[in-house]
Amino acid sequence: MIIKRHKTKEIQIGNIKIGGNNPIAIQSMAKVPTKDYRKTVLQIKNLEKEGCSIVRVAVRDEEDAHAISQIKSAIRIPLVADIHFNWKLAVCAIKSGADKIRLNPGNIYKRQEIKEVVSAARDYSVPIRVGLNSGSIPKIFRYNIKLKPARKLVKAALDYIKLLEDLNFTDIVVSLKCSSVLDTVEAYREIAHRCNYPLHLGLTASGFSEAGKIKSAVAMGILLSQGIGDTLRVSLTDEPEEEVRIAKYILSSLGRGSFGPEIISCPACGRTEVDIEKIVNELQQKLSTLNRLSGGERLTRPVRMAVMGCVVNGPGEAEDADLAIAFGKKQGLLYKNSKPIRKVSSSEAVDELLKEWSKICTRS
Repeated sequence: MIIKRHKTKEIQIGNIKIGGNNPIAIQSMAKVPTKDYRKTVLQIKNLEKEGCSIVRVAVRDEEDAHAISQIKSAIRIPLVADIHFNWKLAVCAIKSGADKIRLNPGNIYKRQEIKEVVSAARDYSVPIRVGLNSGSIPKIFRYNIKLKPARKLVKAALDYIKLLEDLNFTDIVVSLKCSSVLDTVEAYREIAHRCNYPLHLGLTASGFSEAGKIKSAVAMGILLSQGIGDTLRVSLTDEPEEEVRIAKYILSSLGRGSFGPEIISCPACGRTEVDIEKIVNELQQKLSTLNRLSGGERLTRPVRMAVMGCVVNGPGEAEDADLAIAFGKKQGLLYKNSKPIRKVSSSEAVDELLKEWSKICTRS
């Protein structure tokens, strides 16, 4: 299946570009007070190591806004200032070095106030995200019982976009987040046909961590498979690093990015004579550690790594992978580029796979 990317305008955010033909960028958010810039910087650096491309911080007051300049000097990835209620904080954040501003049309909507923000954004070449959540949209749409939830978001977004365009500002990113998978998909599908601005994907208030992961994977998987989406955040009630890890799984599963080897493993059954779960968990942990030590850099090409527990599907999957082990009794046959190369014991399996993976990385 070939995914045809929905064509959007290219936008510069700090040192990266989104939209157009640029890679889909992973975003997360610092979850500590921004004014505590030391803790914020530490969290962002951890996100950088996981492979985060863009980070957002909450700006609740002037102290938060001024802290942006200190944070920016210590991090490598673009920083987005999240603004609600007070338009003056947006201007302050822009002047402090924010690479992008998120405005909420549900609580910053007066034309003169938006005009002031646009003026500063234009002076500093900072794009604006029109960031709508289903729980915070303008009252004129929120209490309109004739409109479906997704339609409310779309109409509110288009009105705000029109206001920005009337002020001759078009460096715009759009997000329409719901807690409902189906409403989110419907909203993004419609807005994708109504404008060509980059779309930031995500669900909001998606529930406890495991539910949030599944709901995000379903919603974003549908949209990304239809070519919709230029950046994404998996919003979880969890550590921000976990948001980035899940986002990478979603993108790599659809062939929209390579973030280290894709692990294929069998679920195990009564025919399995080795501890597949233990081997796969050890492999994943060691790969994650190596990825963090390398600064979250993508491999130059994707690598498929299979760990199979018996002879039913093992040889076939092994032949389709770049690297693989198909186990029998306590030992397995190691495959490379579809060909068996040697036998290894179950206790040596992970280290042998990583040794061959390292050779592939060195040549790439």
